[in-house]
Amino acid sequence: MAIDLSNFEDGNKYAGDYDQDLADLQDRLAELQALHIVHGCRTLVIFEGWDAAGKGGAIKRLTANWDPRYFQVYPISAPTPEEKERHFLWRFWNKLPRAKEISVLDRSHYGRVLVERVEGFCSEAEWRRGYDEINEFEQRQTEIGTKVIKIFLHVTQKTQDKVLKERLETPAKRWKVTAEDFRNREKRDAYVEAIEDMLAKTDTRGAAWKVFDGNNQKSARIAVLNYIADELSQSIPDAFPEVDPEIKQLATTCFGTQDDDG
Repeated sequence: MAIDLSNFEDGNKYAGDYDQDLADLQDRLAELQALHIVHGCRTLVIFEGWDAAGKGGAIKRLTANWDPRYFQVYPISAPTPEEKERHFLWRFWNKLPRAKEISVLDRSHYGRVLVERVEGFCSEAEWRRGYDEINEFEQRQTEIGTKVIKIFLHVTQKTQDKVLKERLETPAKRWKVTAEDFRNREKRDAYVEAIEDMLAKTDTRGAAWKVFDGNNQKSARIAVLNYIADELSQSIPDAFPEVDPEIKQLATTCFGTQDDDG
């Protein structure tokens, strides 16, 4: 998939009732998680995007009404010395979802073809090989029935600078700003090239990319949550199973026979 990131820079304001629409979406996502659990599904949601693009805010609202026993958010940072001694995908295997679970990656194995490529943390041969290795890794997941959802949040340099300034001016948010945010900023052109290569080379039938305009946070959040809800709906049976006969018998013994209004 050839993607021109400049097509995702309008930053249009959200036209609806944001609070109500967000609440309705979160209710829908809660029901989808319940279906996901009872049908034993497994889903991997991957968030990539620029620094300060709103990944964390989208994840926070995505998971707000989910049962915490059946999802896990993994913020991905630089590999540890132990992880560096192994294949770059090694540290992601234990973050994959089991049956009934949803794993959410805040950044991911795509670091190999993004930050590691741009910053020179791996050789050119390694990051070029990484595209096929990532595609094979994700294909293995889809072959065992895992739903793979991939999100990329794009923002302009102007929007990124605005968010970074706001975070620095807000004591409770300063911890989100790191020196890397400013180092990466200086290499934006190289990152744009790496991102567009990533989108072109790892957009597959079973694990497609979806790019979002993140320049208006409210619009982006609603769009991202709608997309994830729609993708989950396509992969999860839409009906709850009947009550287990053994449970039904136990309930009848405990509560007696009840009619529909009981």
